[in-house]
Amino acid sequence: MKPNNPTGKPLAVRTYAFASLPVEEYIRRYRDAERFADLCRRCGRYGRCWACPPFSFDAEEYLSGFGTAHLIAARIEPGKRLRALCADAGQSEKQGRALLNEARCELDARLLALEEAWPDSRAFFAGTCFDCPEGTCTRPSDLPCVRPGKIRPSLEALGFDLGRTASELLGIELRWSVDGRLPEYFTLISGFFTNHSIDSLSW
Repeated sequence: MKPNNPTGKPLAVRTYAFASLPVEEYIRRYRDAERFADLCRRCGRYGRCWACPPFSFDAEEYLSGFGTAHLIAARIEPGKRLRALCADAGQSEKQGRALLNEARCELDARLLALEEAWPDSRAFFAGTCFDCPEGTCTRPSDLPCVRPGKIRPSLEALGFDLGRTASELLGIELRWSVDGRLPEYFTLISGFFTNHSIDSLSW
């Protein structure tokens, strides 16, 4: 679903920030596996979505197989027209979710294209899987993922502190909704881990 936009004009401004560092350093400085595993266990998606913990692999061992972590932040600032459409908290949630889903579709496609361009690398999406309709994931039924080629865990699901990642590495302070209103801006943080030598990652 896209944001309701009868004018056809952009409803949000999207900008990007990029950072790169050795995976070993990113793990050492920004990964708190136990803290974020505990937070994940409190979420209703824990064990019920194939993109979420617990995983069947050792996360640290898997992550350590890559040399460089490229981090991508998408900063999405709702415009005045979109805010005008949000008369209450329900509308704000609906429009905000549509805005994020639209951004995720573009981000995820770009990350998968990077995997194609740089074999044996791995993308990490900004949030949980939303490829299947809500409540239809096959994991609770102990059945395989129906789209295994498109599923990628998030950095947070693997134990990374995205608040510190955003502020210290990407120069963005996370913002949150207050009283049901749209925040000043949304931030989506994705990752691309690789052993290839890539001078810079941008788009």
